[in-house]
Amino acid sequence: MKRHVIVPRMLRMDYYQVLGVSRDASDDDIKKAYRKLVFQYHPDRNPDSKDANAKIRELNAAYEIIGDAEKRHSYDRLSWGDEPRAEAVDLGLILDDIEQKLFDEGRKELFSILMQNVARVRAELGVIRERTIREQGYDSFLEPVVAARASEILDEFVTTDMNQRKQRLVDVATDMLVSQGLAKRSDEGGIRSLRSRLEERFHKGRIHGVASALELFYERT
Repeated sequence: MKRHVIVPRMLRMDYYQVLGVSRDASDDDIKKAYRKLVFQYHPDRNPDSKDANAKIRELNAAYEIIGDAEKRHSYDRLSWGDEPRAEAVDLGLILDDIEQKLFDEGRKELFSILMQNVARVRAELGVIRERTIREQGYDSFLEPVVAARASEILDEFVTTDMNQRKQRLVDVATDMLVSQGLAKRSDEGGIRSLRSRLEERFHKGRIHGVASALELFYERT
């Protein structure tokens, strides 16, 4: 059975809830809410509060993401998608779900590009067929050969804008997971490792997107 896990209800920190706004709030409403709460909870106004600094850090973390239009879009996309919300889940499942979302983003991105270039797909199938026959003596859709060829040609299709979009998604995903405690904010090595893991999942999704397009047009001779 396919597992559906949606992040927002699982997160200890729902950024919209932190700022007290709805998901359809305007950018201006978010900014006003942030300023109001920072003013309200600022340590200078709450010298006897032990939680004031933590509250300000929480507000800053939320505003850093949903106060930026591009990061907000990525956050919404990674958090909700189009699936129904789940109530609770452990951290391992949150990580799995975020990784799967990034994989799917990479896969759809490259699949869409290849589907607009059928001539190139058929040409690549010719290369793959030749390599497969050379390796095993007969024609078939040999996944390791397909994946290897997909890796070789991937950079021909990935633009600077696409990589910038990937980076935004990975940045937001990393921040979401750090807020859950999968790495401490003071642990730079742990955060780098987590980010690298997410980037690798996105990359594998791109390779799978190329392979999926090739498989769609594959016909055994």
